[in-house]
Amino acid sequence: MIVRTLEELIQTPNHVVTEDWRSTRLVVKSDGLGYSVHHTVVPKGHSVHCHYKNHFETNYCIAGEGEVLNVENGKTFAIRAGTVYALDQHDKHVVRATKQDLHLVCVFNPPIQGEETHNADGGYDIR
Repeated sequence: MIVRTLEELIQTPNHVVTEDWRSTRLVVKSDGLGYSVHHTVVPKGHSVHCHYKNHFETNYCIAGEGEVLNVENGKTFAIRAGTVYALDQHDKHVVRATKQDLHLVCVFNPPIQGEETHNADGGYDIR
């Protein structure tokens, strides 16, 4: 059984901070579960451009308010606590925190190692 707290992981390499988001990787590749789980926060007023060519991702909003834009078709969807969105087609997208910091629980398949930041395409390389 794996038991961790957000607070203890913030002091490790599995807590990654960039200009537009911060992500604490709760479950990572080395845990051997076949997926990774992250708590990601996008601060109010910030946007994150993403294109996960090598991963599938599902996001569940636990707090805050924002939106996700599907870049391919231009559709924008509101996000608030209780909203889930899944990127089942390696969708190129933009996540924005509009009225409050956006808190997401993110699940990645395949899992990431934990310390990664986005590559030039807005995704993660397979390692």
